This record gives sequence, structure tokens and C-alpha cells, in this order.
Amino acid sequence: MPGTKEIRTKIASVKSTQKITKAMEMVAASKMRRAQERMRLARPYADKIRVVIGHLNQAHPDYKHPFLVEREPKSIGVIVVSTDRGLCGALNTNVFKSTLMLMREWQGKGAKLNFCLLGTKSVGFFRRLGVPILASMTGIGDRPHVKDLLGSVKVMLDAYRDGTIDRLFIVNAEFVNTMTQKPAVTQLLPVQTLDGDDLQERWDYIYEPNAAEILDGVLMRYIESQVYRGAVESVACEMSARMVAMKAASDNAGKLIGDLQLVYNKARQAAITKELAEIVGGAAAV
Repeated sequence: MPGTKEIRTKIASVKSTQKITKAMEMVAASKMRRAQERMRLARPYADKIRVVIGHLNQAHPDYKHPFLVEREPKSIGVIVVSTDRGLCGALNTNVFKSTLMLMREWQGKGAKLNFCLLGTKSVGFFRRLGVPILASMTGIGDRPHVKDLLGSVKVMLDAYRDGTIDRLFIVNAEFVNTMTQKPAVTQLLPVQTLDGDDLQERWDYIYEPNAAEILDGVLMRYIESQVYRGAVESVACEMSARMVAMKAASDNAGKLIGDLQLVYNKARQAAITKELAEIVGGAAAV
């Protein structure tokens, strides 16, 4: 059995760790509410513009935008959104698992893969795998901005225009509730129609001044909205997962302190009993 001094040192160390995890839990809870609010504001616009762009994909304008053209998928682009920091449970691990499943699926079909990595954790993970990385960005922060994200994403869009990649996916964590976050894989390009059964067979919009100018602008807004949504969803998931993980760590630290306190009491009692036995033995010898 370890000595009382060693046990006291362990108890003090665990209590210090518990204070840190408790503080991180409170900070994550405070940031989580703001992150969830930004996510809720981003979702309606992102969902609606995705439906509208899907309608454009079924229309028949004189100008066919490259983002709407279906090509044989010989090369796949993947945008992976992760966190910059750890201590958020299995959040990043689940996103990476979904990405690896997507990789195996397309590699089995003979397609090449290229990556755009948003977040320090994804950059570190995929660089170790040695996969082709066309662009990367770290330091997204707690409040992502579209202008900061688009620099890296534009590399993938240019590659799609040039024919270097034939399909573009985004993989990010999706917020379900405070306790549940799941990875989501979404095809960005070519645009998919979500409610094609409800549309007429042949129809189109009226474009002013012209279809090329309108589609260029609208499709860029579509890409911006989907990438921004993925980033704010990831931040909301990060804060929720960190709060839950730090609460679990604090609770486990409390249990460990209780166990160590019990061991300390037993060791202290054993030391007292030993001292009493020595005193009694010495008195009997006299």
C-alpha cells in the first residue's frame, strides 16, 4: 500500500485537474449557446438555396454552368471540416472515419482523391496518411467567416472547373442535440436535385441580364452557404462535445478522489494501528 504522503500528492493532483476540466466545461457551455445560435441562423438559408440550385439543375437554360454538368467520376475532391483543438470526445474521430469510408468507396471504383482540409486536427491526421492535399486552413476559430474559408475552397472549385476533379464532397460534423453529433457527407458538385419528382418535365427561369452571369453568382453563393454551414455546425458540435467530455472528466475525477480518499484513510488507519502496536509492544517489553 502506498504511503499517506504519496496518496495526498495524488489527491491534490487530481483535484487540480478537476478544477481545470470544470472550468473548461463552463467555458464550453458558454460558447455552445452562441455557436448553436449561429448554426440555427445558417441552416434555413443553406437548406433553401440548396433546393433552389437543385431546381436550376433540372432547368434547360441556353448556358450550362460547369457546376451543373455531370461527368464521369475519375477524380474526387473532399473538403473535410474538423476542429482546431482536441478534448471534444470522439467528434473528430467520427468525421475522419466517415471520410475514410468515402475514400475506400471511391478508390474501389478506381477514382483518385484530392483533399481540402479545414481545421488543425484534419490537417494533422491526413498529412500522416500521405493523401494528396490541394489546400488547407487552420485557425478557423469559434466564429468562422466566409471570407476566411473561401480561399482554400476556391482551390477545389478551380480544380472542378479545370476538370482535375469530377465530384466534390464536404464531410463535417452535424449537430443533432447537445448529447449527439454525427458525421455528415454531402455532395456539393455537381449539384443534386432534392425534390425532382415534384418538378415539371421541361421548364426554366427567366434570367436577367443573362443566364451565365446569374448562375455564376448564385452558384458561388450556394458553395459559400454550404461550406459556412459545415463550419458553424462543426463549431457547435465541438462546444457541445467538449462540454459533455469535460463534465464526464470532472465526474470521473470526483470518483477517483473519493477512491483515493478511501485508500488514504485506510493507510492512515494502518499507520496509527502500527504505531499503537509498537507502543504496546515496547511497554510490555519494559
